[in-house]
Amino acid sequence: MTTRLSPRPRHARGFTMIELIVVMTVIGLLVSMALPRYMNSLDRGRDQIVAHDLATMRQAIDRHYGDRGAYPDRLEDLVTRRYLRAIPLNPRTDAADWLVVAPPSGAKGMVYDVRDPADPEGRGPVPPGAATPPPEAAASEAS
Repeated sequence: MTTRLSPRPRHARGFTMIELIVVMTVIGLLVSMALPRYMNSLDRGRDQIVAHDLATMRQAIDRHYGDRGAYPDRLEDLVTRRYLRAIPLNPRTDAADWLVVAPPSGAKGMVYDVRDPADPEGRGPVPPGAATPPPEAAASEAS
């Protein structure tokens, strides 16, 4: 009986440990390059949904004012009076947690505008890498 010194016969098939490590490294590099782009596209999608929902609610507020001569007292009034089917959920928080802006003094009602809680000043989504003014500068620009 003869014994072999090599643990694997030449005709055996399979991958060596080095080949598996190289393949796993390449897959890891590809995933690490694709994941940030995917996350950015999710953020852009959420921003678009928020902008659309805000525009829809603002149109409903304007229609309410045009029909009744007063702004709604609550966002829920837009649903009960059938200006909206439902208050949209904020995709960032999965709740209807919109900020309500009161109308100017002398106007009837309590809901003049709605804003995203993540953007209370209503500046809109800030592109990545863009400089945002400090709160003092934003206040002086508004004056």
